[in-house]
Amino acid sequence: MRIITFDIETTNQFSDVGSSDPAALELAIVGIHDSQDGSYDSFLMSDLPRLWKVLEKADMLVGFNSDHFDIPLLNKYYPGDLTQLKSLDLLKEVYAVLGRRIKLDTIAEGTLGERKSGHGLQSLKWWREGKIDQVREYCLKDVEITRKIFDFALKNGAVRYRELGKLKDLKLDTRQWLKPSSRPLTQTLGF
Repeated sequence: MRIITFDIETTNQFSDVGSSDPAALELAIVGIHDSQDGSYDSFLMSDLPRLWKVLEKADMLVGFNSDHFDIPLLNKYYPGDLTQLKSLDLLKEVYAVLGRRIKLDTIAEGTLGERKSGHGLQSLKWWREGKIDQVREYCLKDVEITRKIFDFALKNGAVRYRELGKLKDLKLDTRQWLKPSSRPLTQTLGF
């Protein structure tokens, strides 16, 4: 199964566009991990045709808050419909069990003993300052953390997070995660 773990950074924020719709934002960069060869890659706007070729051959997308944020934003640029591709949103899985949202950084610290390399507003500042390489590194670090959390959850059936100084396990039902989708992408773009 070819799994693409991904994350998106934007050139603006909701307060800039006066909307809470992710599709109202503008894409800065997309970072991915491709399970087929273990590689990481990133795509600016001009690189999106190359990204579409990868996505058209993927069996599943994995992200954090991706069903609510990343996929709707990326779908604005994609000539097909990414919602037809199987996706796993780790935040959605956590919310289904915990009943509330928690940050990727909180899960990364509890599960992996790692922290993110920054935050979204910092990435936005870097973008506006023309520091594209820093945005790329930040985005790819988030992809790496998301992939590691996904792998940990598959292996252990849980993730961890720290709350009020205590490390807590959060059991996740991962049995269906790798089950093939009943609605595969039809490869309509001919890549």
